[in-house]
Amino acid sequence: MKVVQVLPALELGGVERGTLEIAKGLVEAGHESVVVSAGGRLVTELESTGSRHVGWELGKKSLLTLLQVRPFRRWLEQERPDIIHVRSRMPAWIVWLAWRGMNPATRPRFITTLHGMHSVNRYSAIMGKGERVIAVSETAKRYLLDNFPEVDPAKVSVIHRGIDPEEFPRGYRPSDTWLQQFYAENPQTQDKFLICFPGRITRWKGHLDLVKVIDQLKERLPNVHVLIVGSDPKGKFLAEVKSAIKARSLTEYFTFLGTRSDMKELYAISDVMLSLTSTTAEAFGRTVVECLSIGTPVVGYAHGAVSETLGELFPFGRVNTLDIESLVQKTICFDSNSSNKIQDNTVFLKDRMIAETLALYKKSI
Repeated sequence: MKVVQVLPALELGGVERGTLEIAKGLVEAGHESVVVSAGGRLVTELESTGSRHVGWELGKKSLLTLLQVRPFRRWLEQERPDIIHVRSRMPAWIVWLAWRGMNPATRPRFITTLHGMHSVNRYSAIMGKGERVIAVSETAKRYLLDNFPEVDPAKVSVIHRGIDPEEFPRGYRPSDTWLQQFYAENPQTQDKFLICFPGRITRWKGHLDLVKVIDQLKERLPNVHVLIVGSDPKGKFLAEVKSAIKARSLTEYFTFLGTRSDMKELYAISDVMLSLTSTTAEAFGRTVVECLSIGTPVVGYAHGAVSETLGELFPFGRVNTLDIESLVQKTICFDSNSSNKIQDNTVFLKDRMIAETLALYKKSI
């Protein structure tokens, strides 16, 4: 079986990581794996596991990108893959237009994966045009079927994204060397009740709600301290968050760590993680699964896929969206609550995701 996956680029991100995991799974199962993208820092890792990368920019949102339809159709006719799998809207349009013009008897099976809840319009409708459609959560499936009624529910399959539990082992403790260096660089975090808050610093991630939580929490938990992990891609919202913190005289309770590659260690030293997305729903709460895998509790809004994940692994952690008081109460009391046992993860597993995806490929041919 020969599978071509198409995405805008191979930079860091959930879509990119999932692409690499499927590519590696294909090669290990004896299949041929090809990935088409504009390139990026993950190309070397992709190629090192046996996949072939084809550099082709199909993700730029421009009418000029439509000029790639015919060349891509010719390329597909030469490559003759069994499966063409797209994961992003602009490349999906190019691939679909190219695929539609091929001989139906010999063209590959066309598969799409819906990774996020996009704005509802004709542009986003392309993600429902696959002969088979993968939704990364029940939340993503509901979004697709509720907003694009032309999509046949029978062709939509939920395949949860997953993690490797060996990368985030239960009970993991950082090395003494890591701890010494971290606390030397961030002495204000030592001997504190640490709250981990990972994710890009964007409005929809809930940073302003976090400020409200800490403003209340500090009165009942004076040694509370927040580790904000992530960066602001545009720079403007970070200034707004810091201004909100300063306005409430909370600067001493926050440490901004930027983008980090040591999330396992940060989860492990934290007492709890908060997830406060309240507007655009998460399609898959990867950080929630990673943190719970380590054994650190998560308290978060019961919204989107985060609600799904917490419902499966840590129901006690769910609170109603925008219920700041409940967030505060659960953050304080989770350690002594009898219902706070983190369940074993049997659903959100990388190996399961790979196996189910490859099975769908084979069934589609």
